[in-house]
Amino acid sequence: MLAIDILRWPGVNQAFIFSLALTLAMTYGVYWVGKRRLVDRKATWGETMFGAVYVFALMFIAFGVVPHQFIDHADKNLGWRKDKLIFGPFDLLKPKAFGGQFPFTLSYEAIRDTVVVLIHVVLMTLMVKMFNWWQKRGEVKPKAIATSTYGRPLVRKG
Repeated sequence: MLAIDILRWPGVNQAFIFSLALTLAMTYGVYWVGKRRLVDRKATWGETMFGAVYVFALMFIAFGVVPHQFIDHADKNLGWRKDKLIFGPFDLLKPKAFGGQFPFTLSYEAIRDTVVVLIHVVLMTLMVKMFNWWQKRGEVKPKAIATSTYGRPLVRKG
């Protein structure tokens, strides 16, 4: 019988996956609370302190732990170091310094850093959308008023 341990493959890092899943679960928790909480209900001191600690923990995990775990995974498990260069398929990305036609040298460390920037951009977009949703969750959109062919509202004064 062949036993495959999926968590031992080089492309899987438990700490990175757990921290990313925790970030997404905590973000969903904000939406879950926002859907159930009355908009006009005033928050107590304890609720505001809990909310502040919760958001701080969420942002700490999202912007501190998740990128660090990916960098750690890329360095240790994948071996994406500065001395490991990318030549690409058929040596398309082989730099001129090594006899190729590509104008600059590209290392796996640059790919690692680009992925970390993309992680930051995606999580920042998610946080901004979440905060925007929380602030606008009680707003009522105005109904469109029927207009005449000249663009004036058709409202009868009564």
